[in-house]
Amino acid sequence: MILIHKATIINEGTSFTGSLLLEGERISRIFREDVPERLLNSCREVIDARGLYLIPGVIDDQVHFRDPGLTHKGDIASESRAAVAGGVTSYMEMPNTNPQTITNDALCRKMELAAGKSVANYAFYLGATNDNIEELKRVDSRQVCGVKVFMGASTGNMLVDNEKALQQIFAEVDMLIATHCEKEEIIRENADFYRKRFGEMIPIPLHPVIRNAEACYQSSSHAVELADRYGSRLHVLHLSTAREMSLFSNAPLEEKRITAEACVHHLWFSDVDYDRLGALIKWNPAVKGVEEREALREALKAGRLDVVATDHAPHLMREKEGGALQAASGGPLVQHSLQVMLEMAEKGHWTKELVVEKMCHAPARLFQVKERGFIREGYYADLVLVDPAAPYTVTAENILYKCGWSPFEGETFGCSVNQTFVNGKMVYGNGVITDNLFGKALQFDR
Repeated sequence: MILIHKATIINEGTSFTGSLLLEGERISRIFREDVPERLLNSCREVIDARGLYLIPGVIDDQVHFRDPGLTHKGDIASESRAAVAGGVTSYMEMPNTNPQTITNDALCRKMELAAGKSVANYAFYLGATNDNIEELKRVDSRQVCGVKVFMGASTGNMLVDNEKALQQIFAEVDMLIATHCEKEEIIRENADFYRKRFGEMIPIPLHPVIRNAEACYQSSSHAVELADRYGSRLHVLHLSTAREMSLFSNAPLEEKRITAEACVHHLWFSDVDYDRLGALIKWNPAVKGVEEREALREALKAGRLDVVATDHAPHLMREKEGGALQAASGGPLVQHSLQVMLEMAEKGHWTKELVVEKMCHAPARLFQVKERGFIREGYYADLVLVDPAAPYTVTAENILYKCGWSPFEGETFGCSVNQTFVNGKMVYGNGVITDNLFGKALQFDR
């Protein structure tokens, strides 16, 4: 038995001083009062957590860990190690790997790969194409987090640009559909306009002008219209504009069929940061203006945005070279996402309780993750201890991503992740990751 003693527990909208007893993989007891002396004496380990925050492990509903086939950028082993160092205990990984995860056989192979490599718990999306509807209909919704539809990112065979295929997916897939929404025709038209002015080397600060708010809104509104028409369960990923917020309800999460995600980079950065960071903050959808960022922050507090994730997508630095049309889009984020959100709480943008709601509880509710995402007796002991009084500077030496860089390098956050537990075992503590401990496949109550 392990006792986490006298932490500040942040869970289900409240904060209180308490202790947790862990037995095996589970949370056995929650104490709001003093722990009986006999129990203290019988524990194998007592962790003095006075002054530390204790929260459920973060569930990141959108990552690209590059495995299989793109492992020069990152892999399940390296990126899951970075994840647990940042308090992320479970993740849901995207299908645009090599080979792409667009069949149930490919999905099974990826699950087998993760079983012997992933320090964190894991789940995978099955990717939609213009012609794999039968594969999508065969998926086991208790084992798979969702079906991913690229409605505007040019990713080879994974761009679903056939309207009949889109309608069939929304009408016939009986599980959560997660979408990347940007309208390709608008993006191409904007890119052609700026090619005439700059040639092929369009400056990076024009990336959000090429992939503009209108491209986002037209695609997101189309996804919402299809979901409304067919009664689909839709989750729109990485929203980036003020106008899109009008598409989503602030009703309680449990009442929604259409939900929305924000990513930490859209909540932290704005277009003023391109001059400083250039392609290091080049994502699709693009980081946009300050007014767009402020609208996202307000929508998060108002309940129109349901979860916060990363869209973690590592590239080597050499792949980030070139202009707006050449530099790769995406960046590594899982190691620092919790610190970013807690830093913003400390600055008064929202509360610590809201951070836990949007990064831990809401993903568990939205995806119906079984027995995770909360500090509850009987639940898996996926937990994070955060030291709010230990400043942490991101440096080249403490970055764990295989790609070796972070857009936050040089940034000092006011808190540090002290320890991370996955299934009752400490997988990260005081800067060290425990070897030969692996997570489990997530299960879904559907």
